[in-house]
Amino acid sequence: MQKKNSIVALVKAGIRRGKLLFKNNPDKLLKKVKGVIHVGANTGQERELYEQYGLLVVWIEPIPEIFEKLQLNLVGINGQMALKGLVTDQDDMEYHFHLANNDGASSSILDLNLHQDIWPEVGYERTINLYSRKLSSLLNDNNITVSNYDMLVIDTQGSELLVLKGAEPILNNFTYIQTEVPDFEAYKGCCQLKDLQSFLGARGYKEISRNKFATRPGGGNYYDIIYKSDLITRGKN
Repeated sequence: MQKKNSIVALVKAGIRRGKLLFKNNPDKLLKKVKGVIHVGANTGQERELYEQYGLLVVWIEPIPEIFEKLQLNLVGINGQMALKGLVTDQDDMEYHFHLANNDGASSSILDLNLHQDIWPEVGYERTINLYSRKLSSLLNDNNITVSNYDMLVIDTQGSELLVLKGAEPILNNFTYIQTEVPDFEAYKGCCQLKDLQSFLGARGYKEISRNKFATRPGGGNYYDIIYKSDLITRGKN
C-alpha cells in the first residue's frame, strides 16, 4: 500500500508541476524574459519550455540524488546550468530537510500540515541535514552574473518568504517573480499568500496574474502567482 501511495503521489506531483502559470500562455510572459533563476528545480521539468524560448537558466536544487537527475536532464541544453544548494534567508544554517515520497516534489524544511487535506497520499520518507545559503550568496559563490536573469521562479514548499529575504541584495534585478503559494497553513509555519503580498508589495512588486490550481475541502486554496516590479517605483523607463 505504501508503494502504491508513493506512485500515486509521484504521478500527481508531475501533473501539478506541469501547471505552472506561464505554461498556460507562455508567449505572454516568456517572450519578455531573458533569463530565469529557478529555485526548487526538482528534475528540471520546465527545461524544454525554457529552451524553446532561448532563455538562460540557473536551476537550484538541494536534494543530492534529485540534483544528479537534474544534471543529467540538462546535458546538451545550451544556456542552462544546475547549482546544488538549499536556499533560505541564512548562510550556513543547518536544517532538517524532509524528503517527500513524490520524487521529492513536496520536500521541505517544514513539517507537513494541512497540505495532506489536498494530497493525502503525500508523506515524508526520511530526513537529511543540509546547510543553507542565501540566494545572493549562492549565486556569488558560483560567479553568476545576476543581471542576465530577470525572472525568479520559486517552488520551495513553504519557505518562499525565506528565499525572498535571502535575495534582497539582488531582488531589484528581477522584473518578474513567479511562485506557488497557499492561503492557508499547508506546511507548519509556511509562507502564505498574505505574506508574499506584504513583502513584495513593500518592495515595488504588483500581482499581475493568479491561477488557482488546488482547493482544500476545509477551506483555502493553492495558487501560482506572478508579480511584476513597479517600473516607476524602481526608476526605470
